[in-house]
Amino acid sequence: MPHEIALGGTLVPGLLLVFIAMLAVFWGLDWVAGRYQLYRYVWHPSLFRIAIFLVLFSSTALLLL
Repeated sequence: MPHEIALGGTLVPGLLLVFIAMLAVFWGLDWVAGRYQLYRYVWHPSLFRIAIFLVLFSSTALLLL
């Protein structure tokens, strides 16, 4: 994975693309969990959402490095 990517003449970190992709995946998972009311089984839904996003982002970033 490249360390920097030229995007419109500006250098951005390579992890920005991973972040945006995992944000889209997270929104899809969040929608499914909300649609089927899966958050009622979780003690603190906000912390659970943050933890799920961090797991998605960090695991994908580690796999690509």
